[in-house]
Amino acid sequence: MVLTRFSKRISHSLLAGGVLCIAFALTASAQVQTTTKSAPAGAPTHAVKAARGEIVYVSGNNVVIKTEDGTLRHFDNVPDSTTVTVDGQQLNVHQIKPGMKIEKQTITTTTPKMITTVKTVTGTVWQVTPPLSVILTLEDGKNQRFKIPQGQKFNINGKETDAFGLRQGMKIDAQMVVEQPETVVSQQVKL
Repeated sequence: MVLTRFSKRISHSLLAGGVLCIAFALTASAQVQTTTKSAPAGAPTHAVKAARGEIVYVSGNNVVIKTEDGTLRHFDNVPDSTTVTVDGQQLNVHQIKPGMKIEKQTITTTTPKMITTVKTVTGTVWQVTPPLSVILTLEDGKNQRFKIPQGQKFNINGKETDAFGLRQGMKIDAQMVVEQPETVVSQQVKL
């Protein structure tokens, strides 16, 4: 029975400690401002793939198409607004007839982008371990440790310095800029 009370007391203390750590992390991270932008990083490329078939059956808005490889594909409830290319003309489901040859084009567009994330922090140096880390006292009075990226520069009274130029009590502004390439792929189907 004593063991149960003791373990409950420990679990409540651990829970309270965990909540305190989470609360500290949330308030400390609120002092760092992050902005993210996306910008084109080159010309988009386009790839066109054509698939051909033959209308086998049409009834109302239901269509069966025989593809180039001989597979039959059934399409239920084709919207009136959907068109297919037949001999260069765009026809809707009510204008097509069995025996007509149709073509579907899939256009894949690949667009390179650069995602730029900028993290900005302002604080007072509490402790520095160049070139690895710095602990800053933030505007709310709490201390937060930051890993110093290689080549990081700090702005002190309008002058730029590296981690070795930091001293306790200095007010600094620092920005970390991370650029990450991303590729956006989109497809458009033209029937």
